[in-house]
Amino acid sequence: MPVLIVIPARYASSRYPGKPLVELTGATGEKRSLIRRSWEAARQVSGAPRVVVATDDDRIREHAEAFGAEVVMTSESCRNGTERCAEAYDALGGGFDVVVNLQGDAPLTPPWFVERLVEELVAHETAEVATPVLRADGAALKGFREDRRAGRVGGTTATFGADGTALYFSKEVIPYTGRDDYAEDEATPVFHHVGAYAYRPSALGAYARWPQGPLETLEGLEQLRFLERRVPVLCVEVEARGRQFWELNNPEDVPRIEAMLAKMQVA
Repeated sequence: MPVLIVIPARYASSRYPGKPLVELTGATGEKRSLIRRSWEAARQVSGAPRVVVATDDDRIREHAEAFGAEVVMTSESCRNGTERCAEAYDALGGGFDVVVNLQGDAPLTPPWFVERLVEELVAHETAEVATPVLRADGAALKGFREDRRAGRVGGTTATFGADGTALYFSKEVIPYTGRDDYAEDEATPVFHHVGAYAYRPSALGAYARWPQGPLETLEGLEQLRFLERRVPVLCVEVEARGRQFWELNNPEDVPRIEAMLAKMQVA
């Protein structure tokens, strides 16, 4: 089954301009850009998927091509990564059964997150969109709450029903847990939404034609456009297997991610 992984990347981020080119120091002291580390993470996914970087910026294109990535140029009018993935898919002429959006700010995404995501989408014949969720431990939940108290827009949390379909995604910490004394390694009822999606091409094409809805606009979360259109989004629970996960949303996340790279001995 042909799988395309698209890594959308834009330079003009309102919260962190130039974010894809920010350098992250690994365990050996080597510095690699965020977009390169995200591309390297995508290349570890089994099944030989095609991996492309989708951008509208020549600085990102030149940098990505220099380390060997295939780049697809997309328009500046793309409002989010899903729209950029749709443009990239069309620019490549289609021909893929599954398109994966591996967001360029998630260099710590383990390959098995994406592999399981594709497997679950394929297994659920009626599913159009799937996204991974990771049960937060006490340390991760503490990080979410610290970001919110500091006024930073950090990670996204997800709630879903008994059948695994999403109920809501939010930049706030949901659901309310009634306690804040979880041990660092204790499982909590909060699920961290991992920044990746798997789409069937039909869902991706429809998404690009829909206008933004009020919830997507307020939260700044692209996946809410599906929920506002009553398109089910399958939440696929993934396992950390000892790996740490965090996205680079703000400058304050750089030392946090570098500490994780060092702890996991990632070069």
